[in-house]
Amino acid sequence: MVDSREELVEHIGAMRAFAISLCRNGATADDIVQDALIKAWSNIDSFQEGTNMRAWLFTIVRNTYFSLHRKRKREVEDVDGAMAESLSQKPDHDGRLALKDFAVAFDQLTDEQREALVLVGAQGFSYEEAAEMCGVALGTIKSRVNRARAQLAELMDLEDDEPIELTDAVTVAIVQTQPAA
Repeated sequence: MVDSREELVEHIGAMRAFAISLCRNGATADDIVQDALIKAWSNIDSFQEGTNMRAWLFTIVRNTYFSLHRKRKREVEDVDGAMAESLSQKPDHDGRLALKDFAVAFDQLTDEQREALVLVGAQGFSYEEAAEMCGVALGTIKSRVNRARAQLAELMDLEDDEPIELTDAVTVAIVQTQPAA
């Protein structure tokens, strides 16, 4: 008389062939067979001696396949990782470090440049409004903002196309090349 656990091994090839016929994918079939073998091994006491072991194992394979199929219908495929990326978050300390670098660089600007950046970038005033508030020509405000942004980028070692990642929206608005609307 053959031990039921030893008989499991004899049917692995047939189980895999059956699993491939169900899912048409070798890797998934291997996963199904592995899960089915674990279930069969764990529940070997429920197998009735003298009955068809192969039929019992194929039933487990079939049920495992349909369970996996139902589970995958509820899952959302994220092939390019876009969904996972949207769920991730950069650590807060990166933003704080960049904000500290910004504060040091911002302090190195002239008073006029800081004033122009705050008015146009942070407060959202147009160039015309900022020029009127400062009592200077429109070109002067544009020049101050442009030079200040260029100097900030240089002090912070930013490239032209490199995005700045700060935690503070106002600071981002200050260093952006377009005035806030």
